Amino acid sequence: MSIIESALEKLRRAGVSPGDPEALARRHATGGPAAAPTAPVAVAVVVASPPTPSAPQKRIAVNLTALRSAGYLPDEKLDRRFMEHYRRIKRPLVAQALTGGADARLILVSSALPGDGKTFTSINLALSMTRERDVSVLLIDADVARARISEVFGIREERGLIGALTDETVDVESLVLRTDIPGLEILPAGRAAEDATERLASSRMREVFAKLNAHNPRRLVVIDSAPLLAASEGRVLLSIPGQVVLVVRAGVTPQRAVMDSVALVDKNKLRGLVLNQAPLGSGDGKYGYLGYSSYAGYGARDDDPARID
Repeated sequence: MSIIESALEKLRRAGVSPGDPEALARRHATGGPAAAPTAPVAVAVVVASPPTPSAPQKRIAVNLTALRSAGYLPDEKLDRRFMEHYRRIKRPLVAQALTGGADARLILVSSALPGDGKTFTSINLALSMTRERDVSVLLIDADVARARISEVFGIREERGLIGALTDETVDVESLVLRTDIPGLEILPAGRAAEDATERLASSRMREVFAKLNAHNPRRLVVIDSAPLLAASEGRVLLSIPGQVVLVVRAGVTPQRAVMDSVALVDKNKLRGLVLNQAPLGSGDGKYGYLGYSSYAGYGARDDDPARID
């Protein structure tokens, strides 16, 4: 006999219906058996059901061939060299993320202008970080106007960051997509909104990032942001992450644009500049991680492209 059945049987013997609180009260008041109720009372036994499991996280397959064809991964013959370049780029970021507190695990990647290669850098940096043994990586598409990451990964129509900002009842973690690359997850941009800047600048944005950060203390969050000088969406995010990386396109990004974008970033957060599309032939590591102070006092005219070679 089950515990519930045993309890019901004891109540029946005492002449008390579980559904009759007045009879139970009389029994406790008199110290004797309670009188049976004058009218039949329905007995309902409610057994707590186990909690409904949350919906499984959606999983997507990453087409590396398509990414390569679209120009977001290096040529296969350069894979080994790029792996080494990105090891040099990620190493100080990972070290700071694991020792510098929760905010340091939020790493924003931006640039001065469109076309500098920030999305290329975000993707390759995230992929390089997944090779670390002790961390996982969440790649966030926060360039909500262009949403290049969402586009190249084929998740443009998925709900994402904007959806979590629009509906505060949404658990942002439920919008994170798992991938078939071990350790890599992606949060799409979601559908575009006219008030995207205001949503990104809201307190809800900080709440969303805090939840994503708290979900896993070994998770590194790489945020692909809008260019700082071309869109206000990028600038409003600068106060949230603990680390910021700027991408510069060698020989193309004007020096004034580089300096102006550097000036926007808290120097305690700016970890350096990634030089994109620099010559690889000399083997001198120019495609790598550079301190922002390298650009102080550069003598080109404001309208000249910065020659960082």
